[in-house]
Amino acid sequence: MPEDLLQPDATPMPTPSSAAAAKTRPPEVPEKFWDQARGEIRVDALLKSYLSLEKLLSQRSGMPAPDATPEDLARFRAAMGIPEAPAGYAITAPHDLCCADDDINARLHAANFSNDQAQLVYDLAAERLLPLIAEAAAEFEADRQRATLIEHFGGAERFARIAAQISAWGRANLSAPVLEALSTTAEGVLALEQMMRKGEPALPRDGAAAPAAASEEELRKMMRDPRYWRTREPDFIRRVSDGFRRLVGTES
Repeated sequence: MPEDLLQPDATPMPTPSSAAAAKTRPPEVPEKFWDQARGEIRVDALLKSYLSLEKLLSQRSGMPAPDATPEDLARFRAAMGIPEAPAGYAITAPHDLCCADDDINARLHAANFSNDQAQLVYDLAAERLLPLIAEAAAEFEADRQRATLIEHFGGAERFARIAAQISAWGRANLSAPVLEALSTTAEGVLALEQMMRKGEPALPRDGAAAPAAASEEELRKMMRDPRYWRTREPDFIRRVSDGFRRLVGTES
C-alpha cells in the first residue's frame, strides 16, 4: 500500500542543511580542500593549489609557465640564449651536407632550443650520419666501378678469372698499400692489368728499395678527397691513376 504522506509519523524530508551536514569528507580529499559546512570540495582552493604547483614545476624544469606573458617569454628566451625567431640561430655547418635548414630550425625554436643546443644537433648529425652516408656512397661507387670492369672484360665470369690473376700477380709484385689503392677503382684495376700483361715488376716488395713515401702518401690522401670517391671527377681520378703509374715506373 502506498505510504500516506499526510500522516504525522511520516519520515520528514531532510533539509538542505541537514543533508550537507550528513556528508563526510572522503579519505582521498585533503582536509584543506574540504568545505565541512557545505559538505563539498573547495574548488577554488584546489584550483589555486594546482596553479601554484604548475608554476613551480615550470620553474624547476626551466620552461616558461603556460600562462606566461609575451614579456615573460621574451625574458626567458633571452636568458636561455634562444633567438627571438628561428632565423636568429647562428649555425656553423660542420659539413657541406649538414648546413642549417629552415624547417629544422623552426622545430628547434618551437622546442625552445638555445643556439648551443641547436648547434649540437647539427654536430651530432654530422658525427653520426656522415660516416653512414660515406659508406653507402662507397658501396654504390664500388658496384658502379665493378660493373664498368665487367663490361670492359666481356662479362662477370671472365672478369672474375682475370681479377684472380691480377690479384695474385699484385700480391707477388707490389707492396700491399699500392695494390690496395689501385684495386679500389676501375682505372686502377686496368692499370694493374696492363702492368701484368707487360710483365713489369712494378713497386718493390717490402724490404727492398721503395719509392719516396711522401709520393705514395700524397696519392692516398688524394683518394680520400671527395672529388675521387664521391663526385668522381675524371681529371682528378686520372691524376691519381697516372701518379701510381709513375710511382711504379710503368708510365707509357
